[in-house]
Amino acid sequence: MKPETVEMSEQQKRARKSRNIAIGIALALFVIILYVGTWAKFGANLFNRSL
Repeated sequence: MKPETVEMSEQQKRARKSRNIAIGIALALFVIILYVGTWAKFGANLFNRSL
């Protein structure tokens, strides 16, 4: 038995694509902010630690 599916209109497909791009950009900015924040908190001493 084949499940019922809903066919999206072109407008809905464009909206989904735009939303996915926006989520991707927001996620990338979040990662960059975390990286910069970590760098600012630890500074140059981040690499001057004993292993």
